[in-house]
Amino acid sequence: MIRKIKMADKLVIKTEKLKDGNPNYSYLNIEFGDSRVGKVRIKKIYRKIIINNINIFPEYERRGFATQALNFFKENAREIIADRVRGNAIGFWKKMNFTDMGDGNYKWVPNHKQSKL
Repeated sequence: MIRKIKMADKLVIKTEKLKDGNPNYSYLNIEFGDSRVGKVRIKKIYRKIIINNINIFPEYERRGFATQALNFFKENAREIIADRVRGNAIGFWKKMNFTDMGDGNYKWVPNHKQSKL
């Protein structure tokens, strides 16, 4: 089953539950116009989202696509965990107001729930 979620401008996230592989994960394509600009793998538990991987393809980096996708998730989640963040991506997650959990993961909750670890 494919569901289109329209976001700002022409950015679209298409979700597709794959028959093969782990059924607990959703695989999402990030598209802009007719181009696939990236992909995301998430696990959703009620309104908690665990992002296992977000990848904007090199030719589309630094155009705000990852930021727009995360802002969409923030509108629909009570908590987001960025799982096992790579060292070169820490700045991005901090810029998106995620906090270091001390175990390689970063966490976001709405501002009124944000707490110091």
